[in-house]
Amino acid sequence: MFYKDERLALFIDGANLFAASRSLDFDVDYKLLRQEFMRRGKLLRAFYYAAIVENEEFSPIRPLVDWLSYNGYCLIAKTAREYTDSDGRRKIKGNMDIELTINVMELAPRMDHAVLFSGDGDFRPLVEGLQRQGVRVSVVSTIRGHKPMASDELRRHADNFIELDELRDVIGRPLRGNTRES
Repeated sequence: MFYKDERLALFIDGANLFAASRSLDFDVDYKLLRQEFMRRGKLLRAFYYAAIVENEEFSPIRPLVDWLSYNGYCLIAKTAREYTDSDGRRKIKGNMDIELTINVMELAPRMDHAVLFSGDGDFRPLVEGLQRQGVRVSVVSTIRGHKPMASDELRRHADNFIELDELRDVIGRPLRGNTRES
């Protein structure tokens, strides 16, 4: 699936990867994740996309994004929007699809392989666009666990589908606490 001389980049939909790993009952060790893909090819960049709730006294994702930004990841963050749904429940919205897509397309001429950590079917046109430019695409997500997270359509269009559960021994660690990803 990977070639040592391949220029590759990681594009991590933070909320999606968090939900996928939690559905499999493990946390991702981002240091190990980056090391694993540096071993698989010439890692150009590792992008992490996160929406952050700013008006809370403590954001549970803040320590993670701070660590990532000091440890080799390109952090792309924006403020999440809070709203109350029709049932009176507090909801948080912070979609990062456009930011991720723009970064992928900007880097496409300089990479051979894009690794997308998301199972979101909305990324299917992005995968097809990359492939038309000669970029191979691997999608990392899960169809196992408590809740399958990978769109069937996205899996069909990717050059490779990597089951997140199969990376558990390489990039995983036991669950810690009940932190949430927005």
